[in-house]
Amino acid sequence: MTTPTTPGPAPTSATAPAATPATTNAQAKGKLTPQAITRYLDQYVIGQDEAKRALAVVVYQHYRKIALPDSGGIALGKSNVLLIGPTGSGKTLLCETLSRAIQVPFVTADATSFAQTKYVNEEIEAILQRLLNKAEGDVARAERGIVFIDEIDKLKAADPATRATSGESVQHSLLKIMEGSLVKLPSGQTIDTANILFICGGAFVGLEAVIANSKAYGFISLTDGNNQKILDRLNSRVKPTDLIAYGLIPEFTGRLPVVASLQPLSQAMLVKIMTEPKNCLYNQFREVLKREGAELVIGPRVFEEIASLAAEYKVGARSLRGIFEEMLAPVLYVLPERNDIKRVEFVSLFEDAKLS
Repeated sequence: MTTPTTPGPAPTSATAPAATPATTNAQAKGKLTPQAITRYLDQYVIGQDEAKRALAVVVYQHYRKIALPDSGGIALGKSNVLLIGPTGSGKTLLCETLSRAIQVPFVTADATSFAQTKYVNEEIEAILQRLLNKAEGDVARAERGIVFIDEIDKLKAADPATRATSGESVQHSLLKIMEGSLVKLPSGQTIDTANILFICGGAFVGLEAVIANSKAYGFISLTDGNNQKILDRLNSRVKPTDLIAYGLIPEFTGRLPVVASLQPLSQAMLVKIMTEPKNCLYNQFREVLKREGAELVIGPRVFEEIASLAAEYKVGARSLRGIFEEMLAPVLYVLPERNDIKRVEFVSLFEDAKLS
């Protein structure tokens, strides 16, 4: 059986070849543990520890179930995941990095594209076709892949009492494939979605107000002093009733039993995102200049200024690359014709680079 292997090095560019899973019993031996997955994610994703742990546990159990079927005749269900977090907090990056860690095909889609078409089923088939293409035509590999559907919150109606027909119909269309069904693809092949892991994401703007107005847990009889801590944890969780009140249909929320929240990125976290991961922006642009024969040096003050500016844009980490590109554009314009430049240093975002 072809199963994911223990996490290994991840490609650091979009052009790097996809990892190929090896035929192994590594999962059966327990090498691909939740903690191992989390350690891998820590190398590429800053913060969001709660979401990392939730995803690690789900992924471990999901692929463990596939590798070791028929456990005493007990049918094990599938736990798809809902990631809730503001724009640019790392939902897509988490899922993409996770797919590399376990070496399975991975595709993304936007729920808004479903709601904008009359042919929802064709859109769904196109996603699964892309998953098969990522698996290089190997149906067995595709059937063990991951599909990330972003902006799932856009399928809700402004007023849950009068749900938008398009959003609700899309939710109903997604139900079957998320639970497991046979889908005939445009290529003529058929794919079973029973073992495909679906991860949905969304910003869910306004959900806080829904949670605040929902009924909180008042008292639980306990014998120790952790009463308030447990109550706080229960009340901070996003409950299915909250998602239904927000505008998702009950059947759809039922297909997403695991809900994990991502926190907004602080300026300190934005600085770490630019400097600490293996494929961080600083390392990427150092490589860009290295290929032109120059060394890139950026002072700590610059990263703080970039983080401050990005925080004002309120789109999380998504604006970081654009600011980097704008800062380096004048240098990258002249560098290919300046063999005398061996070092490029920035001491402030608002000062020209020092060339030497």
